[in-house]
Amino acid sequence: MRLTTLAAGLPLLFPSAALSQADAAAGGTLNPEELTLNRVMKDVAEGHTSMTICATGYYMTKSGRHAMARELFERCAAAGWTGAMTWMSQLDDNGLGGIEDPDAAAEWDRRAAEAGDPVGKLNYGLDLMRGRGVAEDRALGRRYVDDAARSGLPTAKRLQASDYDLDVVTPDADNWKYAPAF
Repeated sequence: MRLTTLAAGLPLLFPSAALSQADAAAGGTLNPEELTLNRVMKDVAEGHTSMTICATGYYMTKSGRHAMARELFERCAAAGWTGAMTWMSQLDDNGLGGIEDPDAAAEWDRRAAEAGDPVGKLNYGLDLMRGRGVAEDRALGRRYVDDAARSGLPTAKRLQASDYDLDVVTPDADNWKYAPAF
């Protein structure tokens, strides 16, 4: 008796194959991928961006999927997401998913800064103060840092308080990277 009762309930739990085939024939997607990186990339390829979708690039790059993160961040940056612009800068500055390109990194920082992003302002200020990817202009760099500090960015405030000592925000172990090329 117990098996009969269980068997009678199975059609309620598992739709019949005929119904599933009818749904598929009607143009639906059966059991679509959800919460996967492939789904995120599909959504972005279809022109869908959101804060959540664009933030997924963080996990991509932290897991070593730099080329995938680059594709995602480029599309999100094109849609105006400034956080994606600062991540593109990080990828270009460190040669992740592409060649190291300080000029491209500084351009991403400039775009984020001009769009009002405090992190973009700080980073572009640092680029200008170091002369990395752009012509060195310490006075203009300080103005960008000051603007980021006025936005409340703690790192920018710390840099101001140190009288713009770049070692405060960048370990001296990285000085080789930020030294002038000539």
